[in-house]
Amino acid sequence: MLDFNGESDHVHRIIDDKPDIALSKLIANLKTVSSRLIRKEFPDLVAKYFDNKPYFWTGAYFVASCGGVTVEQLKKYVENQKNSPKVETLPR
Repeated sequence: MLDFNGESDHVHRIIDDKPDIALSKLIANLKTVSSRLIRKEFPDLVAKYFDNKPYFWTGAYFVASCGGVTVEQLKKYVENQKNSPKVETLPR
């Protein structure tokens, strides 16, 4: 993983991946491992905000490949996400 930034409802990750690894398996692994670590490190917060939900992340994900830009440009984009205007979402 080359870079990471989180929002309240999603995360951005820049990953330099080998083309022989299935992206769906990579994403599933990242979600599984991060969920376990977060649940282990922050059990009180998880209990408070996730209240016995059997899942931590949604099943959805978005992946895009980038050509024609440098890794530094991608990192700048990810870093600037925390400064971008927020779009209101509908309550769930």
